[in-house]
Amino acid sequence: MKVVILAGGLGTRISEESVLRPKPMVEIGGKPILWHIMKSYASWGYKEFVLCLGYKGYVIKEYFYNYFLHHADATLSLETNAITFLNAKSEPWTVHLVDTGESTMTGGRVKKIADFIRHDELFFLTYGDAVSNINIPLSLAAHKRSGKLATLTAVSPPPRFGNLSITGNEVHSFKEKIIGSEGLINGGFFVLSPKVLEYIDGDDTVWEEGPLNKLVLTKNLNAYLHSGFWQPMDTIYERNLLEKLWQSGDAPWKTWE
Repeated sequence: MKVVILAGGLGTRISEESVLRPKPMVEIGGKPILWHIMKSYASWGYKEFVLCLGYKGYVIKEYFYNYFLHHADATLSLETNAITFLNAKSEPWTVHLVDTGESTMTGGRVKKIADFIRHDELFFLTYGDAVSNINIPLSLAAHKRSGKLATLTAVSPPPRFGNLSITGNEVHSFKEKIIGSEGLINGGFFVLSPKVLEYIDGDDTVWEEGPLNKLVLTKNLNAYLHSGFWQPMDTIYERNLLEKLWQSGDAPWKTWE
């Protein structure tokens, strides 16, 4: 099964980083968050990826083209322009890098990679800016049991703000929000039938609006409930939170050795 990753958005809410590179290339522990997502899928045996590129997509192309150079020591001969890689470390991945347009919406990006999707095979779809310790095989099994065309992963949004109780200028109580206090949201990590492509009209289609709503109306949208770790990287605060977790040596989304 192929893993399709949406990696073409502008990332305006984390513009401090995305002004220089696409958001999926913002680093956690010295590696792009995109790499972390791909490592998660690969740890479950899914190693063929289709990356939907857009904004500054050339940065992602250059990263994978020079993957050996990014992850190995090297000796260069300036006289002959020859390079010898030392202790080279790579990944047994196949990565399709597809330019889906800078202004294309999420649904339109999926439509543009239709040629990479087999008509008789399910595929995964997720966002290039959120990590999780989701059990991918369990989500796939839940999708197959449902008999529906699409399964999304339902997660509790991480708490962002605490609640204050104030009279005048006096604070009577302060409570941090708890996970789950805002209900469940779409966490990505979809399992999809290729038939969902028929629900996408064109470049201007937002996956989360038209197609998902059509799937709801036709009773074809299933939810896989994930109660474990899930964290998006929409802001510098969230990027720093993920970095802190990684540096602690106990990053919850690290499902690989």
